[in-house]
Amino acid sequence: MILPVVAYGTPVLKKKAKAITPEYPNFKELLDNMWETMYGASGVGLAAPQVGLPIRVFLVDTTPFADDENFTPEEQKQLSKFKKAFINAEILAEAGDEWAFSEGCLSIPGINEDVFRKPTITIQYQDENFETFKETYDGLIARVIQHEYDHIEGILFTDKLSSLKKRLIKGKLANISKGKCSADYKMRFPAMSKKR
Repeated sequence: MILPVVAYGTPVLKKKAKAITPEYPNFKELLDNMWETMYGASGVGLAAPQVGLPIRVFLVDTTPFADDENFTPEEQKQLSKFKKAFINAEILAEAGDEWAFSEGCLSIPGINEDVFRKPTITIQYQDENFETFKETYDGLIARVIQHEYDHIEGILFTDKLSSLKKRLIKGKLANISKGKCSADYKMRFPAMSKKR
């Protein structure tokens, strides 16, 4: 079932999400719904807060980047095979010189901006069977993971922009929070009466 993606301005997007246990109700169904929602919106990642749930769960599938000629054949091969659910993730380390890449977000349609992130991360997480892993990733895979990880920390990519960039997109963000935007997937907007 495709779930509505919550828009910028919805309080759950600014909350630090809580860890879950294997007893979380209808967990497999939630994961299936999240994958379906992500693919239905042509996303490469989706975090539970984006569907209104303040829990530490996110998905990543970098396959759409596999045909991008800006990446080496080796990178393309890695990107084509990377599909994972991350449960209760904690980034343990970030390393290297920050690099810029244009990021967007399903909760913030129509806005893409260069965001600086470190190229290498070490992350501990559980998979959908609640088995624990500790792995290191780099390049674009690390970036997509960092973007989704930020969601479970209550951080949006727009929070990482310079104050000038933030001022330049302020009006667009206000419009998104009021439902004045278009997306080719189902969205849910914050209550119109709420003052930000």
